[in-house]
Amino acid sequence: MLKKTPDEVKNSVIAIGNFDGVHLGHQALLSCAKEISVNSGCSLGALTFEPHPRQLFRPDEPPQRITPKDLKVFRLERSGVDYVFSLPFDWDFASQSAENFVQNILIDGLAASHVVIGSDFRFGQLRQGCAQTIEKAGIPVTVLDKVKSADKEISSSLIRQALRQGDIDVANEMLGWSWEIRGEIFRGDQRGRELGYPTANMELKDTVHPAYGVYAVLARLEGEEEWHMGATNIGIRPMFAVPMAQVETYIFDFDKEIYGQTLCVRPVKRLRGEAKFDSLEALIDQMARDCEQAREILKGLV
Repeated sequence: MLKKTPDEVKNSVIAIGNFDGVHLGHQALLSCAKEISVNSGCSLGALTFEPHPRQLFRPDEPPQRITPKDLKVFRLERSGVDYVFSLPFDWDFASQSAENFVQNILIDGLAASHVVIGSDFRFGQLRQGCAQTIEKAGIPVTVLDKVKSADKEISSSLIRQALRQGDIDVANEMLGWSWEIRGEIFRGDQRGRELGYPTANMELKDTVHPAYGVYAVLARLEGEEEWHMGATNIGIRPMFAVPMAQVETYIFDFDKEIYGQTLCVRPVKRLRGEAKFDSLEALIDQMARDCEQAREILKGLV
């Protein structure tokens, strides 16, 4: 593990954390690490873990990733990180001593010149490692306290809570960026096309499930710059009862075959919860109202 780290990435300043969400608290930590790296003439690396440790320790919990791996790496790079080191988090890794983590990863693997961590960061077996463990090994350490917003500490847990309640604005305020869902578009049952509202369908997988319902959204294809207005249903479609919750996006004024491409969906506002209608006609009428409301909300955003 990290035994073949290229020489050019060694001696970097290393910011360590799970970084799920890369929220304002994480960004403050990365900003501090970037300043240290610039002043010392070193690169900045982010050391993180995949999958999220909670997935290993609590596998039966509902999906809770704010930023799956690809999106997390993207947000880290946007925050000024030069290198992202993503270590596989399994039982062997979790059971190593804190001292072995420092020696094997930070010294032998990365030759870290300086380490930056949050005040609540712990590592190694039974979470026994802390800043003092790293300092004892001779590596300078900077510890940052949690960032607060409106007198509340910013945390990934609070952001997940806001998303699960459909409070997109609250989540985005703590994130410092507009949350999005990314996924590969798959061919569904064509039900939306039959109703006059063809949708691009994606799986949520390990992404935290926001409150089910219909959202006004912005959407774009990965690799393109243009955002499009749209309306998205997130959930199980009570009228048709799909077995797993999914994301179905109707992109306004759009007519392209995009199966297999990656779509980025940015929920802006939750319009309503999921509902079962008495007839297809009633569903279609509601969808028309949803799209009209979404257009009004999104006006001026693209």
